[in-house]
Amino acid sequence: MRMTDVSAYKTVSPVPCDNKELIKAIDKLKKERNAIILSHYYQDGEIQDIADFVGDSLELSRKAAKTNADVIVFCGVHFMAETAKILSPDKVVLIPDIDAGCTLADDCPSDEFSRFKSKYPDHFVVSYINCTAKVKAQSDLICTSSNAVELINKIPLDQPILFAPDQNLGKWVEKKSKRQLILWPGSCIVHETFSEEALLKLKIQYPKAKIIAHPECQSNLLDLADFIGSTSKLLNHAQECEDDRFIVLTEPGIIHQMKIHMPSKHFHEVPGIDGCSCNACPYMRLNTLEKVLESLKTMKPEIEMEEDIRVKALKPIKLMLDMSS
Repeated sequence: MRMTDVSAYKTVSPVPCDNKELIKAIDKLKKERNAIILSHYYQDGEIQDIADFVGDSLELSRKAAKTNADVIVFCGVHFMAETAKILSPDKVVLIPDIDAGCTLADDCPSDEFSRFKSKYPDHFVVSYINCTAKVKAQSDLICTSSNAVELINKIPLDQPILFAPDQNLGKWVEKKSKRQLILWPGSCIVHETFSEEALLKLKIQYPKAKIIAHPECQSNLLDLADFIGSTSKLLNHAQECEDDRFIVLTEPGIIHQMKIHMPSKHFHEVPGIDGCSCNACPYMRLNTLEKVLESLKTMKPEIEMEEDIRVKALKPIKLMLDMSS
């Protein structure tokens, strides 16, 4: 059965009255600047609702590169906005809050990664797209959570591989590809904090619910999942299958899209280890409608990048696209 492509699309949702003037001002400035707004699935629903495209990070950057927009406002985290700049060097790329970082990317500093990589000079370096431009520039190949297994399987069996920066994704790729990888010891704070006990309690409460999980989750949770995939694949799967209740093991921002496109189905987020429902990424949520408007007014914060880093980072992304075609 062919899956519907919902990796990036415009959403339609009612706008709260108190946001109407703010959104009107954003729309006005967006037209004046010839700008587009990109929203990752993990943004607050009100950000997703005003975006021109909603989706996973790479797909958003690829969509933006194909437009005639002069300005990209990337509502996501810093490495995502960097990727947009790598693919669209002639466009101005803004991020509403410059402090919207990523623990996974930040825990793999380029200098430390360089030292780590030097220990394995014969290894082919595959980096998950959730890393900084400087780490991308040191990589041979970039992958996404959607295509990681497929790409690893295309690398010759006699070629040793170093995989960075997410060790949970790396362990899942090892299991699926049956390849041994050298793993950088990084992880995402959101996907590290899900509680196995809370997951099992939800499953007891809703025994017919299907567990769908992002491969950045820890292996003990993935072992309990009925379906594992990237954020867009989780959305596709929930749309295409006949089940009407899901327990969602990823950042809960995606549930906004699930409810829009599947209003008759039920979605449950999993609490964190401490028992609270606290798995919303705190960095993603730094972006707000007010900050989107301010960034369009001031044309700041702007993503800037040295051209040699951009060119080096683009090379492994291009190889990924070539290998995936």
